[in-house]
Amino acid sequence: MIAEYINAHQAEFWIILGFILLSIEVSTGITGILLFGSIGAIITGLLMLAGVLNETWTIGIGSSAICAAVAAVLLWKPLQKMQNEDIPAKDNSSDLVGYEFILQQDINLLSPGKTRYSGIEWKVEIHKDAGVDEITSGTRVAVCSVDAGKFRVKPG
Repeated sequence: MIAEYINAHQAEFWIILGFILLSIEVSTGITGILLFGSIGAIITGLLMLAGVLNETWTIGIGSSAICAAVAAVLLWKPLQKMQNEDIPAKDNSSDLVGYEFILQQDINLLSPGKTRYSGIEWKVEIHKDAGVDEITSGTRVAVCSVDAGKFRVKPG
């Protein structure tokens, strides 16, 4: 009974199959074959609905494969380019950049220190452009960049 219904409504079958493949791809993150397969199935279903293609299994499978291959050829480079775009540079701008305080303990490149600011204990590291390997306690330092729970400082 279901097979007879699908045989009588192949255009709808291909469209539904295309959306099922697309939803599987979106939910699992599997890219490529499911995306192109879903595009091929949807296009095949639409062509059958429009009367351009006969509603037979042979034509449906062939058309779906051809449409998927054409979609892959046309979309491969643009999708790859979108995926490989440069990651934007990290923005370390913050209202805390420029904040100055007195260092409470000695710090060096291997041993960060701590400071308390606004009720939060922050890790204090020497900034890569500070030009020093060590900063002694009692030195006034300025925040150069801020990361999650971390101040990077240089002598101020």
